[in-house]
Amino acid sequence: MRKLLLALALLLPLFALPAFGQEAAGEAAETAVEAQETIEETTRTVDMMVNDAISPISNAVVSVIFYSVPIAGVDFPLIVGWLVVAATIFTVYFGFIQFRVFGHAIALVRGDYSDPKDAGEVSHFQALATALSGTVGLGNIAGVGVAIAVGGPGATFWMILAGLLGMASKFTECTLGVKYRNELPDGRVSGGPMYYLSKGLAERGMAGLGKFFAIFFAICCIGGALGGGNMFQSNQSFQQLVNITGGNDVSPLAGFGWLFGIIMALIVGAVIIGGIKSIAKVTEKIVPLMGVLYVGTALVIILMNIGSLGWAFSQIIGGAFSPEGVAGGAIGALIQGFRRAAFSNEAGIGSAAIAHSAVRTKEPATEGIVSLLEPFIDTVVICTMTALVIIFTGALSTGLTGVELTSAAFGAQFSFFPYLLALAVLLFAFSTMLSWSYYGLKSWTYLFGEGKTKENVFKIIFCVFVVIGASMSLGPVIDFSDSMIFAMALPNIIGLYLLMPVVKREVNQYFAKIKSGEIRKVKGH
Repeated sequence: MRKLLLALALLLPLFALPAFGQEAAGEAAETAVEAQETIEETTRTVDMMVNDAISPISNAVVSVIFYSVPIAGVDFPLIVGWLVVAATIFTVYFGFIQFRVFGHAIALVRGDYSDPKDAGEVSHFQALATALSGTVGLGNIAGVGVAIAVGGPGATFWMILAGLLGMASKFTECTLGVKYRNELPDGRVSGGPMYYLSKGLAERGMAGLGKFFAIFFAICCIGGALGGGNMFQSNQSFQQLVNITGGNDVSPLAGFGWLFGIIMALIVGAVIIGGIKSIAKVTEKIVPLMGVLYVGTALVIILMNIGSLGWAFSQIIGGAFSPEGVAGGAIGALIQGFRRAAFSNEAGIGSAAIAHSAVRTKEPATEGIVSLLEPFIDTVVICTMTALVIIFTGALSTGLTGVELTSAAFGAQFSFFPYLLALAVLLFAFSTMLSWSYYGLKSWTYLFGEGKTKENVFKIIFCVFVVIGASMSLGPVIDFSDSMIFAMALPNIIGLYLLMPVVKREVNQYFAKIKSGEIRKVKGH
């Protein structure tokens, strides 16, 4: 509010310019500059205070959650191993289900088996789009750049493998999300790991453990939603706008992060106030648009270099097993690939199960089957396309990393791409905020109870954090939030291991009903 009043104070002298002449105009300009400097100084001071307060806690939590062991000279975070091992176990336990039911997943998304009378709030496609909008983002743009810069082209192979394995994790958690969801009297739905951990483990005589896991997950999810799913997104999208308009020294936007944050918060607030149906209506349009913008550009570059496709894949496969050439050789490539895939598609973390729980279906297995498309699109398709563009354009030799490497690779073919990338980052950030607002909200209502007033309190808090994220450079806060997102995987995966037999029973029952003719394709499909 203080900054808003300051902004009005800056604008008032400008309306008075005609009346007071050049001298007054000069004074008004000086006042404006002084006020802006005051705002920036206040922001920097608050930044430092918050960073100093959070740093000790953040560093302690980060060191535990992202505890790494050196393998072949490369640090390997154990949490990544936790996710990849789980994905491998689910793949084997369910008989490589991600490959067996891939075609059926596409049929479900098309609506071939949808019954509008089923309980739930959104369609299979809307649930997939909402969950995808939460995972497709900077991990695909910047994360791939980091993986290839550090692990070489071979990291792409391991990224693809981790993405394929992660499909089984998504299938497991999203089937359970629908199975144990709460269907409210007004037709709304609450589901996700909080519910399958508490209700599912209670069925197995572990009610106390289930309740503890559910509360731990919900607290971490709220922290992750406000930080990585919100502040980090508004911060990065504003930074991208500053970069394409001349950088921190020249850009007219520099120092106006708070104003950008207010505008972004108003747009986000307008959507999330309508709940999951409103969010789904937006994400089902944004996700395909993001796909056309980003994947379309990548596809054009790949087609322009189609003659080098064989060479690019030989670099990827050769680098995946090469004993030397990059940090840690083949092991280094494997670690970077697995790490980026885990950070990108969030399979095993449990967040997506919250969005998928809202689907209209009476068969939990259907949404598990639909959800396995998510890591495929996010990691196997989008991340691989980004990697191919980086390899084709020779951008690796620039020494850049992260989003700069990706931007340079695309920019080598199309000079306008940095502007397109800025738009993509803005859309990615916006859609990620929408999805994570819902994840945070459902965790909030799990802890504090259902009800419009309680929901609106969280939505207001979420919008305030959009402004804070855009105005500040809260490094330790974001690190702490990332830790909380990955901490969600600790109780979630233990719960998935214990509830695997439930998922197997659900999927067997579902396909038995299709075989017997009890479940048929909807007419017209």
